[in-house]
Amino acid sequence: MYRLAAVVAEAGMLRDRVAGTGHGVVAVLGCGMAMAPVGEALFEELAGPARGGPFSARMPPPFAKVMAEWSGHGPLAFVQASFHGGDGYQAATVWRDGTPAWGPVFDDRFDGPRERWPINAALAQLGVQPSGRTYPWDPDLPVDLFDEVGLGLERDVTDWLAYGRAGLTPAHIEARAQEAERRDAERALARIRPDLDGQAIMSLLGIPPGPLVGAAMRHLRQLHVAHGPLPREEAEAALRAWARGQGIDVNPAGPAGGAPPA
Repeated sequence: MYRLAAVVAEAGMLRDRVAGTGHGVVAVLGCGMAMAPVGEALFEELAGPARGGPFSARMPPPFAKVMAEWSGHGPLAFVQASFHGGDGYQAATVWRDGTPAWGPVFDDRFDGPRERWPINAALAQLGVQPSGRTYPWDPDLPVDLFDEVGLGLERDVTDWLAYGRAGLTPAHIEARAQEAERRDAERALARIRPDLDGQAIMSLLGIPPGPLVGAAMRHLRQLHVAHGPLPREEAEAALRAWARGQGIDVNPAGPAGGAPPA
């Protein structure tokens, strides 16, 4: 499920506008943008006792008046999105110089080009430019502006409010995701049985129990991930090559410090 109602604008301008509210929170996005998530409290503060809430299809005149006033200091967009199980809609309106400049645009079919989807198109109206990056799962699909600024980092207005109050940024979220991926990779690696056990490694390299044995086992696990299970002879040869790179004097024909096996 994904639900968003927010004012999006240049970060500095939006902070100045939100500073005059009692319930506004600024959440930092990418590309120099920021958003003010519009929950029930901020919506009522700006729109008064209007019916429908921040996801209303018809924008109350008091809310539109505030958007127009704020846009006198720089262009802004009010964006809405609601999805559940793959079905939903986007809507967006852009104000500039105190007046509606684009929209409102609504789409619940998404059968046109991605750059014309309401939120992508609104971000383009605000001057956001594509980076030229593509999605990892499809090198031919350019990252759209929705993802360029990071609007997919949280899933609903409540999460965005928490994100803003915590002072997070897309860089924090990316670092958090990378750390989670690193931990998952380490756990997956630890579950792999290396092609040589600790005793065989110590015998082959002539080293005592300790961290170096663990490092050798990690190297063998990485080889297992990259190449699959190795025959014992190949595993031993690969481990000797690794050990030499660690400065360990290894007998190329047998255990370090000993004669080649008969």
